[in-house]
Amino acid sequence: MPLKHKPVVLIILDGFGIASPSDSNAIWTAKTPYFDKMTKYCPTMLLEASSLNVGLPTGEVGNSEVGHMNIGSGILIYQSLPRIDRSIEDGALFKLKPLLGAAQRVKNNNSKLHLMGLIGSDNIHSHSRHLNALIDFCKNSGLEKVFLHLFLDGRDTEKDAGKRFMQELLDYCKKQKVGKVASVCGRKIAMDRNNNWKKIESAYNAIVRGQAQNTHSDPLKAIEESYANTVFDESFEPTVITENGAPVATIEKNDAVIFFNFRADRARQLTEAFVEPKFKKFNRELLGGLYFVTMAEYKKGLPVQVLFPPIVVKNPLAKVVSDSGLKQLHVAETEKYAHITFFINGLTEEKFPNEERVLIPSPPVPTYDQKPEMSAKELTDVIVKSIKESKHDFIFVNYANPDMIGHTGNLLASIKAVEFMDKCLSRVVNIAVNAGGMVFVVSDHGNAEELIKLETGKIDKEHSVYPVPFIAVNKSLIGRPMQELINGDLSLFTPMGLLADVTPTILRSVGLELAPEMTGTNLLEYLE
Repeated sequence: MPLKHKPVVLIILDGFGIASPSDSNAIWTAKTPYFDKMTKYCPTMLLEASSLNVGLPTGEVGNSEVGHMNIGSGILIYQSLPRIDRSIEDGALFKLKPLLGAAQRVKNNNSKLHLMGLIGSDNIHSHSRHLNALIDFCKNSGLEKVFLHLFLDGRDTEKDAGKRFMQELLDYCKKQKVGKVASVCGRKIAMDRNNNWKKIESAYNAIVRGQAQNTHSDPLKAIEESYANTVFDESFEPTVITENGAPVATIEKNDAVIFFNFRADRARQLTEAFVEPKFKKFNRELLGGLYFVTMAEYKKGLPVQVLFPPIVVKNPLAKVVSDSGLKQLHVAETEKYAHITFFINGLTEEKFPNEERVLIPSPPVPTYDQKPEMSAKELTDVIVKSIKESKHDFIFVNYANPDMIGHTGNLLASIKAVEFMDKCLSRVVNIAVNAGGMVFVVSDHGNAEELIKLETGKIDKEHSVYPVPFIAVNKSLIGRPMQELINGDLSLFTPMGLLADVTPTILRSVGLELAPEMTGTNLLEYLE
């Protein structure tokens, strides 16, 4: 399909947010004559790049993975936590087949339902809101044999917050009149992710076999006694809770288990111990008829029921380009190569037909503030060569400098990084536009615009919640700004869209059809 403009170049300035002018704002302080020229004379707007606007929890800063997925998919992709929260709010959670299947399994077999997971680190690995919703489900489903196998945090919380979280949970179970604690363990043991299978085995033995060095009839007192021995939440030894001298409950054949952690990395190993048919890390009998549900996908191919499987991006921008018979180039240096390939392509590892990828090694320095330019020149050389030779119809490029130097917290180096990147922008945009092409400049999230916390005066090395710029450039758009820019201050603009609007805008602008599932809008529609 012929393009209105060729080549089409999508430039992602990683970690380039827009904040109010300040001495700690490397992007404002840096001398960027070419970027300033684009924002003054070409259609420029701000896009939201954090929080619910990119599918993250409320108030959470953006990140490169989520940013590239939203940019490349044309879809607002909700991550696990907001997806689960929304499903609780609208009641969809309680209609999901894996959950209904778990309830039916225990009813059919007069067996037990077990809720297993971390308590305490809301938003990191699990959330009390989700566990409470599952307890509500058990009550409303008329289930009486409901047991809890709980892991204490102490890493993402205070070291001794477990007692408080346990008390809150016990109070909720008492209120709902359902659920008994059957075992307790520290996350360092039950949620190991470093192949320390002895730790997983000790947790498994407590949960399945009712075997542990520690037993107690009261989970709260068990925690108090552990604190008295200076063993806190994270390292809390596996403890079997007993009633009349016997375990309250263990996981057995034909039971149902719901592992309510939504983050995969620390839930994967324990899940494997339960469900892998050929598991050999320690001796255990595969429990026949076990109905195992996980909140999210912990590992591809596990024989479990997943409540919230990954969202499949069927037609990312790169696939639409490929399906149109066009050639494309994806180029980045090492630090951002996965983002300009795997993540921007909708979590697709394999290249699409007619897709070329170029990896430029990041410089071998201890920290990137020692070389703020990183490998931006080499990236630019590759792009310029492609445009001169008319090799590709679409070019995707990521400049890592603002983000990677921003993560060092070095303000002066970050300013140098932004200034060098501006020179690279000038080279790419000029040659692309003069060749009859169209360039889109965007960022995935903020970082370099806030390197000192104004309220504390401390160095800020992290991402931010600030919006990001989106600029469109071709010969016909020069001289058609969307808003009046006052004193060059983009932070005065009100955000007009989301990262998910980038792909629809690109496709409409160059004459390609949107995939039907794309929810983003064309931000340049008023110019047509």
